[in-house]
Amino acid sequence: MQSNIFNKDPFIGSPDWGESKYWSYKDLRVHFRVTGNESNPPIVLIHGFGASSDHWRNNAEVFASEGFRVFGIDLIGFGKSEQNLQGKIEYLENQFWANQLASFLDEIVDIKKNGKVILIGNSLGALTAITTLSERPELIKTIIAAPIPEPVFLNPIKFSFPSWLIKVKTFLIKIVFHFFPLNTLINLISRTKLITFALQSAYFRSISNDTPLKRIVTVPARRINASKALRAMCIGMSNRPNSAKGPSIIEKIKNLPNRPPILLIWGKQDKLIPIFLAKKLIKLHPWLKLYVINEAGHCLHDELPQHFNQIVLKWLKNLKTSK
Repeated sequence: MQSNIFNKDPFIGSPDWGESKYWSYKDLRVHFRVTGNESNPPIVLIHGFGASSDHWRNNAEVFASEGFRVFGIDLIGFGKSEQNLQGKIEYLENQFWANQLASFLDEIVDIKKNGKVILIGNSLGALTAITTLSERPELIKTIIAAPIPEPVFLNPIKFSFPSWLIKVKTFLIKIVFHFFPLNTLINLISRTKLITFALQSAYFRSISNDTPLKRIVTVPARRINASKALRAMCIGMSNRPNSAKGPSIIEKIKNLPNRPPILLIWGKQDKLIPIFLAKKLIKLHPWLKLYVINEAGHCLHDELPQHFNQIVLKWLKNLKTSK
């Protein structure tokens, strides 16, 4: 499916949507937001890299008004969640965040009481969502991935490197990121006009005057332990086995019994994960559904929220009526 409608959505949503709460995961402080009636079906929103639950400023309250209980979680290392891992967690990667999300669904969303959850993820959040599905499919009703990262290697890598070479690679990656001046880099980007340049790569429209968006990204980046969290992410994501990467996870989901439906929503002008990769992914996995939005980049849920929200609500309505 493809849309050629250019929706000039007003940016009226507040980053401080819903009620702000905290929860503990592995003795680490996790921030989340929640809105909507407690008895309504649950939706969990999962942000992308560098963002937080605040990034769903134009979506959460709309979904709540349409009859859903909406949660937005800050993954460990992002937003207002813990950035100082205190030696408790060595590295951060999508399997860790998937375990965090699964525990959140068990303990806070309470799947046993409220039924299976709808997961909506942007980029890294979408990768976290499908990783969770591959491990805990009984928790999830459907996933909306907008978009999904890591489709570069569309087929899972079949060969494996010798263990000694993997150890050398792991060691070198650790050395590089331990000595790389991440703190200086974060300060340079978050405290100068470079933040506008960095954010613009994820948007099709101009974000130069979107002060709330810049605040969503820069405030967590200026926290004292931001560079420690980023280092843990860089090492963790770089050293993952092939089985923990997107193509292998999708292959695993493909073979699940009673596999829940997955909708991919892609911005046609996405510069970070180009649309041709989405089309290749769909060709390889026709059981996935794709909706393309014109005049939208990588953060299409925030860039064209009215259009995005309509697509999501229509998908959920059709899902309900098809059963």
